[in-house]
Amino acid sequence: MKFIETELPGCYEILPLVSEDPRGSFVKTFHEESFARQGLSAHFSEDFFTVSNRNVLRGLHFHLPPRAHAKLVYCIQGSVLDAAFDLRKGSPAYGRHVTLELSAAKRNMLYLPVGLAHGFYVMSAEAVVVYKVTGSHSPAHDGGIRWDSAGIEWPGSDPILSDRDAKFPPLSEFKTPFVFEGKKARVRA
Repeated sequence: MKFIETELPGCYEILPLVSEDPRGSFVKTFHEESFARQGLSAHFSEDFFTVSNRNVLRGLHFHLPPRAHAKLVYCIQGSVLDAAFDLRKGSPAYGRHVTLELSAAKRNMLYLPVGLAHGFYVMSAEAVVVYKVTGSHSPAHDGGIRWDSAGIEWPGSDPILSDRDAKFPPLSEFKTPFVFEGKKARVRA
């Protein structure tokens, strides 16, 4: 596995091990020792996936303390423009974002530490995005900021949104509980 740190400290694009032969391919999406060598949380509690149609935008999502968690995301069908936004006060990248294409063809992944908001926009006819998270889902701690309030240039200006995502507050109204500590975040007391 190859770990490429993005402009957001602790956020990595990951290129997994891929083996190909006449039968097809084999992709290793997780190796605990490789994550540990990078200092990344590797104790995942849940895996799930979404199936979304073209022009769907999901995000920008995060889990609030005390149920905040890191994420590993990748696309196994189609392609998405994936975005991570730094909400960690004191981070050298606070208030900035990165975007990259995640696709079945590229087989790349994105690791988001605690304190980053996440979202994606579907660019193919359909996309399947897989998530591994280090904490169990808690509806009471599920949070977000409005997709169009963080300065991210999405491929379309009129995406298909869930009612929940459309009603998130703008970034300007969000008071972050996340504080940067090296490549990790802590919760403000």
